[in-house]
Amino acid sequence: MRVLIAPDCFTGTLSASQAAEAMAEGWRAHAPDDELTLLPLSDGGPGFLDVLQRALGGTTVAVTVQDPLGREVPAAILLVEEEAGRTAYLESAQACGLHLLAPDERDPAVTSTYGVGQLLGAALAEGATRVVVGLGGSGTNDAGAGLLAALGGGDPDLLAAGGLALAGAGDDSLAGLDTARQRLAGVDLVIATDVDVPLLGFHGASASFAPQKGATPEVAQQLEAALGRFTEVVGRTLPPRKDLLTGAMLRLDREPGAGAAGGLGYGLMLLGGRRVSGVEAVLDAVGFAERVRAADLLVTGEGTFDWQSLRGKVVAGVAEAAMAVAVPTVVVAGQALVGRRESMALGISGTYAVAERPEQVPAALADPAGTLAARTTRVAATWSPRRG
Repeated sequence: MRVLIAPDCFTGTLSASQAAEAMAEGWRAHAPDDELTLLPLSDGGPGFLDVLQRALGGTTVAVTVQDPLGREVPAAILLVEEEAGRTAYLESAQACGLHLLAPDERDPAVTSTYGVGQLLGAALAEGATRVVVGLGGSGTNDAGAGLLAALGGGDPDLLAAGGLALAGAGDDSLAGLDTARQRLAGVDLVIATDVDVPLLGFHGASASFAPQKGATPEVAQQLEAALGRFTEVVGRTLPPRKDLLTGAMLRLDREPGAGAAGGLGYGLMLLGGRRVSGVEAVLDAVGFAERVRAADLLVTGEGTFDWQSLRGKVVAGVAEAAMAVAVPTVVVAGQALVGRRESMALGISGTYAVAERPEQVPAALADPAGTLAARTTRVAATWSPRRG
């Protein structure tokens, strides 16, 4: 049997490549004669650059930027020469990722995307005419204010002080926004997001994701109000635009993906960026359609298969692509929190959790590769049974 193994990273434990290797090891333990193809993937979050460089080649440029708390960290820009010019690929998690913070440092009230702005500025200095920014895995919730500060959009003492500081933003806090936008004039800025949520509201950045980054419910509400104030300042600074068809005023904060990476999507949209699905951009780059068409079975996975997985993550993207060519998909995840009806709607034929019960989670975290391999062995026994 021809099996395509194409997981995302298992956040905090395994990179996509490590997960693919563990799954392959487990599968071979039961079905050594099956033909396995390993294709680690990303939806714009951690691992975005590694996946793209494996598929596209290009040149990596090392840079130093600030992490969410202002400390210097190494990062990279992937430069690819294309017919239309030079494209720079950036992984925002290298500058504002949650993995850069110790557990007791995780506080989206004070973390900043300033380093992402430095990364974008470095890409412009390299002569990029197209910049693709992968969003996902962030430890921030500042609506991209830090990013804008790094590009000259306003006072960094305020804009780079974290999301909660935006509650005190004055009407002139984005006085340099037009200057920052001019720096991107003539550049095709592409925002590859892992989710399609808006900036504000019950399904926005603060309500949906701030608690995962260390915010209490009270702080999440305060961040929602602070980001709301920030959009008011934007409305007073940036001339509003109308929809050419309906005449309605356009609200970037309501755009799908504006809430990605704690609102970093919104900050990039203010610079003229256009949003695309991160996983679709990666699937196109690696030629996924051809690869899955040549397979008998697709095996994918991620750390936690939950409601977020259904909204632009790797698992949903690959399952839909496989369903289009009638290739069955199975998911092997650290934890599975999606019901059978929802997963079947994506074309997923089976979902298997490494930790099937809460008390199994510590063991899975203690040996992520080993437990993932063992679970995949049992999955192989179902989908590639031995023939006597």
